[in-house]
Amino acid sequence: MLYLGCHLSSSAGFKAMAETAVKLNANTFQFFLRNPRGGAAKDINADDVRAFLNLAEKYKFGKILAHAPYTLNPCSKDENTRDFARQVFADDLKRMENIPGNLYNFHPGSHVGQGVEVAIPQIVEILDEVMPEAKHTTVLLETMSGKGSEVGSTFEELAEIIAKTKDNAPERLGVCLDTCHVYSAGYDIINKLDEVLDKFDKVIGLNRLHAIHLNDSMTEFNSHKDRHEKIGEGSLGLEGIIRFINHPALKGIPINLETPNELDGYKAEIKTLRQNYKD
Repeated sequence: MLYLGCHLSSSAGFKAMAETAVKLNANTFQFFLRNPRGGAAKDINADDVRAFLNLAEKYKFGKILAHAPYTLNPCSKDENTRDFARQVFADDLKRMENIPGNLYNFHPGSHVGQGVEVAIPQIVEILDEVMPEAKHTTVLLETMSGKGSEVGSTFEELAEIIAKTKDNAPERLGVCLDTCHVYSAGYDIINKLDEVLDKFDKVIGLNRLHAIHLNDSMTEFNSHKDRHEKIGEGSLGLEGIIRFINHPALKGIPINLETPNELDGYKAEIKTLRQNYKD
């Protein structure tokens, strides 16, 4: 089963996102629980959630993926920024309990000159504090491109964060792999996909890979830049992306597009990918 979707606006609620997904021929989606730049989140409506769950069951949706706001930085040098991350993280995970059994993704953050050796314990500290709120949600660290002082551009850094947390069972804490990010970080998923996935398995474990962000890249391999491109219009290319989604090790993992598109563009990309997917 190919669980394929895209990032959707949550402004009209869960039911509206599910209805939009169905129109796009998607059977999963990604969304923000609040403004991507932070701030207050809207109240969750129980009737809206019930309507969404009914649609998700009817159309056999895979797990959906909530994305933390971009301003969440659990390893900032600034204590107030870390406190903000702690509060938003915990509140988002409480909200996720309204749609149990799904996924919450966050960027590990940027150490802003402190160094990875300082940043990782800070990330672990906040995860240890907020994970009790995720009773029925799997929390995912996203693979990053390595721009600036980002943490999480290597599998080893992600593995270290996971290993040092108290609540690190594979069904509790895992990874979301972003194709643009890992390619930009120096993992050649186009020419050496088997080797990259073997390394992921050895360092982190493929049992921890719970979601995929499917993006082409505006920049070349190992550029350490985060520039998403439409599918087939970047350095990964359509053929490479098709090989990627058809890899046996990735079957059944929810895939969401974060390409620079409006809904019509997402619909076209979903159509192309479904046409080239082999069950």
